Amino acid sequence: MTKVKERILEAAREKQSINYKGAPMRLSADFSTETLQARREWQDIFKVLKGKSVQPRILYPARISSKLEGKIKNFSNEQKLQEYINTKPILKEILKGVL
Repeated sequence: MTKVKERILEAAREKQSINYKGAPMRLSADFSTETLQARREWQDIFKVLKGKSVQPRILYPARISSKLEGKIKNFSNEQKLQEYINTKPILKEILKGVL
């Protein structure tokens, strides 16, 4: 069932609209409570990165993505982000106090 849902959402993103049996369908986000909470946990980090023009995005379901050093990096949790920034002093300074 999940694979079918992913294919439908991917098609909708590509075409910007989708029809089912000739009728247009409107898709909207339907996040579980757990997903919403996980996305909220990224908000402080998101705001700091946005303020530093690092182009952050929160991806489905609850990952943060940002353009760092010319490459797009994705992090599924704060621990992975923390491990990455420990190798990057500039990022460590930017996110000081947030992580």
